[in-house]
Amino acid sequence: MVKHSPASLNGKTLLITGAGGDIGLACARALGQLGARLALLDIDAEKLDSAQAELAEQSITCMTTQCNITDAAAVSRSLDAVERELGPIHGLFNNVGYQGEFVATHHYSLVDFQRVIDINVTGAFIVLSAVTARMVQQGGGTVVNTVSMAALGGPPNMLAYATSKAALLGMTKTAATDLAPHNIRVNAISPAYMGPGFMWTRQVELQAAAGSQYFDADPAVVEQQMIQSIPMRRYGNIDEIPGTVAFLLSDQSSYITGVNIPISGGIG
Repeated sequence: MVKHSPASLNGKTLLITGAGGDIGLACARALGQLGARLALLDIDAEKLDSAQAELAEQSITCMTTQCNITDAAAVSRSLDAVERELGPIHGLFNNVGYQGEFVATHHYSLVDFQRVIDINVTGAFIVLSAVTARMVQQGGGTVVNTVSMAALGGPPNMLAYATSKAALLGMTKTAATDLAPHNIRVNAISPAYMGPGFMWTRQVELQAAAGSQYFDADPAVVEQQMIQSIPMRRYGNIDEIPGTVAFLLSDQSSYITGVNIPISGGIG
């Protein structure tokens, strides 16, 4: 039997956006353990400080940069800072996301819809474009975008989020085609129901409060309804995400581009 070793990221500089959130921090922990030099980017300075302190307890060093990804000039300044301290960026985990409101389509507010699109689509594009322009100059790199099974499943009461993630999936595929001649691979992961944590609890509570025919008004019942919709009858664990991200950012996946990998116990 052939035994595969974990993906090595030794010596690679990786940029993680949304690094202060559950998924971003879990991936930072795993990527750091695999030898990567880490740059953590988030709009929330307190979350960045907390993430850096937690990683330090595990002997993982990193640099942090506070940045609003919807501000192209701020993104450029952050990338300059990363390159000054850590050198060229070899990999990007383009992970920032905002779920938005949980209401039916005909009640969805334009203000929140625009905010979701601004962060999840325009912001993701700004980071993707800025980082890959530098990767073209240095001769290659890797990108992993965080999409969602919401892009494919049509979840109720999540119009803006599902729309934004469907757009990011399309962005991933076209970027992969455009950038392949430059030795840049662009892939995506699509977590479904993931927990425990803030995002899981928020989704359960807001679906219960949305008053739709698809979910009960009791969050405890909604939680079971969600879990029962998953073939493996459990939500995915946050710590099941980093292995896939590490693989896609590593040389072990050098033959893969334009791929979207679902992560969960099934479609959620």
